[in-house]
Amino acid sequence: MTTRTTRSSRGRRSGPSHAVHRGQRGRGPVLVAVAALAVLGAAAFAAVDEGSSGAGTTPAGDRGGSTERARSGRVGAAGPAHGSRSPSPGPAATSASPGPRTSLTPNIPATGPGTFVTATGGSTRVGSGTPLRYRVDVENGIGLSTADVARQVEHILADPRGWTADGHSAFQRVSSGPTDFVVRVATPGTVDRICGEYGLDTGGEVNCDVAEQVMVNLKRWLLATPVYAHRVKDYRALIINHEVGHFLGHGHAGCPGPGQPAPVMMQQIKGMHGCLPNVWPYDEKGRYLTGPAVS
Repeated sequence: MTTRTTRSSRGRRSGPSHAVHRGQRGRGPVLVAVAALAVLGAAAFAAVDEGSSGAGTTPAGDRGGSTERARSGRVGAAGPAHGSRSPSPGPAATSASPGPRTSLTPNIPATGPGTFVTATGGSTRVGSGTPLRYRVDVENGIGLSTADVARQVEHILADPRGWTADGHSAFQRVSSGPTDFVVRVATPGTVDRICGEYGLDTGGEVNCDVAEQVMVNLKRWLLATPVYAHRVKDYRALIINHEVGHFLGHGHAGCPGPGQPAPVMMQQIKGMHGCLPNVWPYDEKGRYLTGPAVS
């Protein structure tokens, strides 16, 4: 079962994303965006990020970090959503240690029970303003430590290059009570099922963000994508920052120019277009890293 969470009334705008609505496969690359956590209405809207496209257009190995979002019970029609981002040049994204290599591919179960364990405890508030409360869940039986996953998510959202650098965003992890969103790591099959309930086709490969749930595909969490094959922990920062960026109202952005850091809101999974890998919204000097808007 999915967990429906309460949402804060912060204004969020919609923007394009990368999920494929059921029935659209074979029609070429499709950007299914669902306004990044904007107030939704009875028609839940969803958006997939970080690179999912129509069937037959992207090799399975390159469809890695897509995140979809769908909202429930809020005013507004479905709209495009946004993509995920990559690590920027310079200091390593999350913890500079390289992640596991694709040659050491772990045994990833195709699907799981669809039940989750919530990471216990919580974090202090990071950032300014009223914090967005979030929870971290891990699907049962997939071999991940909830404490470890929660710790990594906390570090990503607390990084000075993250969304708190905008001067008004704040986050706090909780294990009970009302939440604004939930980060859930699950098997490909469970992600497909939950995202599919909102009309999104994640194809066993990509992530999605639906109904205040950031659904992280276990395959992407462990293997990342070819560009980040040796920087898996950095790629996890891209997944979280991209999806939370949608939640905050940021739309997709394109590469600002060859040799420049790829915006976190760029669908890097679809190609770098001359930009350098980067997983943070801001650089070390507090400058927002973005590019031309992508509809």
